[in-house]
Order: sequence, then structure tokens, then C-alpha cells
Amino acid sequence: MADLDLQPKLMVGEGWADFALLDSGHGRKLEQYGPHRFIRPEPQAMWTPRTSDWSADAEFVPGSDEDGGGRWQFDRPVPREGWELGWNDVRFTASCTPFRHLGFFPDMAPVWDWMGERLAGKPDAQTLNLFGYTGVGTLALSDYGPVTHVDASKKSVAQARANAQLSGMAERPVRWIIDDAAKFTAREVRRGRRYDGIILDPPKFGRGPDGEVWRLEESLPGLIADCAQLLDADSRFLFLTVYAVRMSSLAIAGLLAEALKDLPGTIEHGDLCIREQGGGGRHLPTAIFARWKS
Repeated sequence: MADLDLQPKLMVGEGWADFALLDSGHGRKLEQYGPHRFIRPEPQAMWTPRTSDWSADAEFVPGSDEDGGGRWQFDRPVPREGWELGWNDVRFTASCTPFRHLGFFPDMAPVWDWMGERLAGKPDAQTLNLFGYTGVGTLALSDYGPVTHVDASKKSVAQARANAQLSGMAERPVRWIIDDAAKFTAREVRRGRRYDGIILDPPKFGRGPDGEVWRLEESLPGLIADCAQLLDADSRFLFLTVYAVRMSSLAIAGLLAEALKDLPGTIEHGDLCIREQGGGGRHLPTAIFARWKS
């Protein structure tokens, strides 16, 4: 039976050559993405910024409701088609999306490292990336064996394949699947498939390619139950991240503990965060996570 560690953990992103959190405060954050700087909303940055002069190429101005909306306001030219960034050997295109982010999630870098540590020494590991988006995590996992990448957005999967080409990884054994994550996972259970690792980053709300409705609190328990059936005692991990919801990491850890009760190992939970560059290194929380490892 998997043991639930009640003590919360921190997974800290330190930034790297192509990304840095420069400053934060008063509900905003200033970030560096390669040659460009951006200001974006960040409700959890409740403290005072370290500096007052935030010079940026663009700022995302949020809409009036908390569920999204808003627009980019540009002060300097930024390539609308995007620009190339890298993380380790993975190359990808960043761009100013209508959803306020830049086409990838830099706070996931310590998660990509953690998955690699879990798969070390496991030859030809089979992994599954649900809600795989633009594929940076998928390409990181492809260092260890075949990956199944699932996302309901045809545009996101096309961008993920383009990032594989940009990285020189187009020939790696990746299955690119455009499908509803819950429906795909249920079919994999019926097929008797198993995986060495699963990562999932579900949205608060979404729709599948055939209009399927996803609501996190209603849909996540069934998906996790199916994911549990795709793992066994020889599997290495399941990693779940949750953004933009009023929920405790202990709640999603409890969900994993219930679903994975027949497997050995440990369940941990806590916050993803990014450490500011300089100025004492304040930690800005970005998401909650729960993870199983064996």
C-alpha cells in the first residue's frame, strides 16, 4: 500500500539560460524569456516588488472577470509567430498566447528533472503525457523511451510536433494523439496497457475534440482511477499538477492515495514555485502537485 506523506514539499524552479523570474509583487510578475521581457498577472505575488522600474516588451492586461480574458499590450516589437527557446536539449517556440502564458510552463522544469531521475536505469520506459500541450515535457521524457502524448487541441499537438522537429527529435518514438484525455485513458485500460510513468496537467475547464466537457472537480477522480489501472508495482511514477483552483495539495494527494492503494511506494504533495533571480530569492508559488513514486 502506498504511504501518504502528510508533510508538504516544495519543487523549486531556479530559472535557466532562456528563462528567469526577475521580480514580482502587487499581483504581477516580471519575467525574461530569451531576449524578451514580459509582465503578467500573478495573484499570489502579494508582496511589494523589489524594484519599481519594470521595463518590458509587453504586458498582459487581464479581463474584468477572474475566469480569464484579457489582452497583450506591446511596448516593443515581439515576433508574433514566436521565437526559439531551449531547455537542456529540447528546443521549442515561445509566443504570446491569448491565454496569458508563453506557450509552455517554465515552473515545470523541476518536474521534468524529477521524472528523469525516476526513470534513470529503466531501459525503454513507456510513459504517458495527458494534456500534453506543446510537448516540452514529452520531449524531455523521450530521452528514456517511447512516449504517448495526448491533447484535445489539434493546434497544440501540431505545435508539439513542430517543437520535436526543432529539437531534432522528430524520429523519436512518440505517439501524437488528438483526443479527449479521459476517453483515451479509458480505452487504454480496456486494451490492458501499462506505463512506467504518467504525467497529467489537467485544466480547470476544457472541451474535447468532440465537445466533451471537462470540469476538474467532477472529472478528475474518474481519470485518476483509470490512470491507476495503467500502472503496476514495476511502474515508477504518476505526477499530477493543478493550476488556478482553490484546492489544497493534500486534497489531490488523498485522491491519489485512494486510487493507488494497491501499489507500493510513496505519495507526496506540495507546491511548485519559481525562485526570483537575486534579491534574496523569494519563492513565487504557481501550482499544487501530488505525485506517486515507487
